[in-house]
Amino acid sequence: MSTPTLRVLFCIGINQNFFDLPEGGVETGDVWTAFVGLMDGIKALPGVDFIGDIDDDSHMVGPSAGWPWTCYLLCDVDTQESVKEACGLLRTIPVGTSPWKLWKYATIEARIGRALTPRQYED
Repeated sequence: MSTPTLRVLFCIGINQNFFDLPEGGVETGDVWTAFVGLMDGIKALPGVDFIGDIDDDSHMVGPSAGWPWTCYLLCDVDTQESVKEACGLLRTIPVGTSPWKLWKYATIEARIGRALTPRQYED
């Protein structure tokens, strides 16, 4: 029997540093470019099957450090190690030409579960 994949909801929030831009030579466009790099990076990781995303920046104004998050990515992922690697991308993706990484402007949390499937129960 094969190991089932993990259904993962990556919950992403934008923090106050983003709303304080421009600062230190960083513009909002630099953060957006880094953010696209995060999404593309998660989708490109081995063992990650991207399902969909949702962005709520039209109805959520201001920083989000918890629920409700600014945006979500839903993926099937092979292992918890791959989930950890996806979350770790915030530590490595540069923002513009600054010394800062994306974690200065955004936060990520992964909710791990399984696909909701009907079960057969015998009476």
